[in-house]
Formats: sequence, structure tokens, C-alpha cells
Amino acid sequence: MTYSKLERFEHILSKLEFERKIVVSVVAEELNVAPETIRRDFAELEEQHLLTRVHGGAVKFINLRKEPEYLRKMDMQKEEKRDIARLAAARIKNGDTVAVDVGTTTVHIADFLVEVNNVTVVTNSISAAVRFNVALEEKRMTGKVILLGGTTNPEQSSVSGAMSLEWLSRMNLDKAFLSCGGIDEGIVYDYDLDESLVSARMIENSYCRILLADTTKLNQKSFYTICNLNDISEVICDEARPASWTAFEGKWTVANGGKCE
Repeated sequence: MTYSKLERFEHILSKLEFERKIVVSVVAEELNVAPETIRRDFAELEEQHLLTRVHGGAVKFINLRKEPEYLRKMDMQKEEKRDIARLAAARIKNGDTVAVDVGTTTVHIADFLVEVNNVTVVTNSISAAVRFNVALEEKRMTGKVILLGGTTNPEQSSVSGAMSLEWLSRMNLDKAFLSCGGIDEGIVYDYDLDESLVSARMIENSYCRILLADTTKLNQKSFYTICNLNDISEVICDEARPASWTAFEGKWTVANGGKCE
């Protein structure tokens, strides 16, 4: 059976209503067309703001030029983000001093800490600070939590600004756990200038830099540059790196149910 372009579009959009992510090869097989046809369909639908292309497929439209509201972002790719955060938490060892920036993946790290001692956490995320405090109260970790000074951003539950940067400039950190708004052509991006500057300072002052990124961030740009991907020690993602990103193969870790692949 041959489908018109309009029928293909209807099938694609209907499928997106029920599935978190649709895959090019699967849709091509369902419609009995070449994968290249579906890729062109995805591109056209993305131009109409009806979906967002990601590595290997598409998800519901996400306006990456403007950051989605924090609580709404918390529900996007939630299980994938928690899997990534679970693996990131395993990187925190006794005696570490770690930085955690603002993000809906990094915020989950504290939830998965178990029996780690004498850890100092530095963060500009109010939400993350609350969760690390819970870990202290529940005695899943010992140590302290330092919430950076600065100007609050209620929409992001964060602080940033000159004071945040000044405090960070005086700190030496073992590890930094970082979020992003997108990764494209070897560059890591963010939506917010002030928060991108805080993340960049954390990178400058950390020995090990770990980027947490779900698949919706791949091949996406945003307004502000955080760093070059070469500056990152490890990327933890819910999917394998794009095939063309061979230069970053040694940095890439796939979180599968919170386990390494």
C-alpha cells in the first residue's frame, strides 16, 4: 500500500501521541517506505514545530531555543534521566568534593547515594541542595552541602551571578556533574547565560568533568556555549553516541537501567 505525504504525517503524529520516541527505521517499515523518506518527513514536521528530531528518530516538539519550565522539564525523559543520575551517583567516592550544576538530570543524583562518607557538595541548584540534605538526614551520606551565593532564579530553582562565580573561583573540586541544553558539533550548550557561566567555572576548577545528557540533547544547539566536548572527561547518556561522533567514543558511557553498557 502506498501512502501520501499527508497520510504519512498523520501516522507519524498519531504515533507520537502514544510513544515517547519514534524511530526512523520502525516508521519506515510500518509505512513501507525508505528511511530517507521518513527522515525528510521528520525534517518537514520539525520545521512546522510538530516534532523534534533526535538521534535515530523523533520526540514530541521541544522548543530548544527557549528553556521549558523547570517542573515540566522534570517530567520529560524522567526515567532516562534517573538512570543516568543513578550511574553518576556511583562516581561519587568517600572524601570527594563535587560540584553539581542546575539541571533536571543532575538533581536526581542525591537520590541514589548510599554509604558515602565525608563528601562535600557544592551546587547552585536549590532543588539539588534540598535532595542532598535529605541524603544527609537519612544518613545515606555524611559531609556537607554548600549552596552557592548569588541571585535566585525561581523558574529554575537556582542561583547564579557574580557571587556564585567568585565563590567557585576559590574552590578546588574533584568532580563536576554537569547538565546541558544541547550538544552539537563537539560543543556543549545551555539555555541561560548566567547558568552557563557557573557551569563553565565548575569545569575550570574540577579535575574530572562528567556531563549528564539524555538523548533529546544530542545534535541540538542552544543560545550559550558552556565548553568544548573535549573538555569533558565522561558523557553519561541513555543512548549510544551518534555514529559520526567517533572522536568522543572513549568518553561515552551508556546508562542502561542505571548500569554501564
